[in-house]
Amino acid sequence: MPRAEGMLWEQLRGKRLGEHRFRRQVSIGKYVVDFYCPRLRLVVEVDGESHFQEGAREYDWERQQIIENLGLHFIRVTNTDVYSNLQGVVDEILHEMKRIENRRISFPK
Repeated sequence: MPRAEGMLWEQLRGKRLGEHRFRRQVSIGKYVVDFYCPRLRLVVEVDGESHFQEGAREYDWERQQIIENLGLHFIRVTNTDVYSNLQGVVDEILHEMKRIENRRISFPK
């Protein structure tokens, strides 16, 4: 596991963000995502250097659209985000988790 993913995994694993369990390296269709919270249908991707090479941006955007079209929520952060502001990344994930939970309360299925 790349270093940035490992750092973030330490914050996500074992229900460390409340009652929600995250899994790592989860297959969704033909793609594998870095982290996934099934209960909230939340994907978290950590983009390393390879995501900034020619053609990668378009591939990532298309991949994200396909995953979001399955009804999943998506957060994308960079290695640099994790290295320089890990708590900010965790706060962003917590904020998105609360937003999803609030939306579920407002619009029950």
